[in-house]
Amino acid sequence: MSAPQSTPSTPSALAASTPHGTPTAAAPSAPALQRTPLHALHQELSARLVPFAGYELPVQYQGNGLGLLAEHLHTRASASLFDVSHMGQVRLSGPDAAAALETLLPMDVLGLGLNQQRYGLLLADDGGILDDLMFVNRGDHLWLVLNGACKAADLAYLQARLGQRCAIDALPEQALLALQGPLAATALQRLLPGIEKMVFMQGAALPWQGHALYATRSGYTGEDGFEISLPAAAADAFARALLAQPEVQPAGLGARNSLRLEAGLCLYGQDIDAGTTPAEAALGWAIQKVRRSGGARAGGFAGAERVLAELEGRQPLVRRRVALRASERVPVREPAPLLDAASGQTIGQVSSGLLSPSLNQPIAMGYVPPEYAALGSQLHAVVRGKTVPMTVSALPFVPTRYHRG
Repeated sequence: MSAPQSTPSTPSALAASTPHGTPTAAAPSAPALQRTPLHALHQELSARLVPFAGYELPVQYQGNGLGLLAEHLHTRASASLFDVSHMGQVRLSGPDAAAALETLLPMDVLGLGLNQQRYGLLLADDGGILDDLMFVNRGDHLWLVLNGACKAADLAYLQARLGQRCAIDALPEQALLALQGPLAATALQRLLPGIEKMVFMQGAALPWQGHALYATRSGYTGEDGFEISLPAAAADAFARALLAQPEVQPAGLGARNSLRLEAGLCLYGQDIDAGTTPAEAALGWAIQKVRRSGGARAGGFAGAERVLAELEGRQPLVRRRVALRASERVPVREPAPLLDAASGQTIGQVSSGLLSPSLNQPIAMGYVPPEYAALGSQLHAVVRGKTVPMTVSALPFVPTRYHRG
């Protein structure tokens, strides 16, 4: 979900910009990159490792003979294992935890059922999105999964704003794996029997070889799949057990990026950031009626006045996120300018773009004034001085296949 804040924001850009040679004596030394519990396994599988959100992570694997394109297509056809242990895991506990979290998220936290998960937006007082995250009601506490590049700032923000109302504990000893694809349940149920009965956005605590795991039927690829939180000490053995299943291959950041873009999902640091509001990002669907005007717990969250005014049309938007398809086979990547097709005037910018592996067509998301956001609107992107015709399209680009039962 997250792009690093201090390095290029796509895996391909990261790979291309990895420094070569050694710094001069006068150059400040870069902070050491952190490693996940699967680092040795990544090396064993000949992963191409790149800096991402302060970690050394695989952008793609060479040892399996697949590569980024094949990793993407394998995920769509079977099941792929992603290491997302760089993401932050946080526990909020105490009787006031849910009500406290509702002061920072415009989502229904109090009404979330046991072992149910929800997508959330952590907001600043001006309505800007500080992070997008997942949260689960685990009974005696809430479990949050934060973007890796944002987790330190998020934790400080949560402590400052909620620390007097609930206990807030970071859980760096937990690893996080994502198994994604239409055959994910087939493979995972051999290790965790019964997990195939879960439905989208449902979670469960499950034992494996004496370790306590917590899995949710969710992910960020648009496919069916699971995210599994587990002790770091168990991560390597569990990952190897999954990779031993005939359906499963490893996949890296590159495929994860192309999969989420085809699903129309935002990447923090590119498609959304602290200067973006939920309405601008077309994320109003994530805000439940109970928190909107007229709802039982309307407002009461950071930036509520602006957020609700924009969602309800009482305050006009300056820009809006749209989906774009190119009519020529020229990849359009961020931050390509977007032009009015008739006048040639610059009106916006691409926030994410690539050649879709599933569609074999350039796709992108970007921001334009609302009058250009209607489906079918014709725009031009500028790629290396050449104009590329683009059409505003519906999201997702590729239909999602979440398992809803």
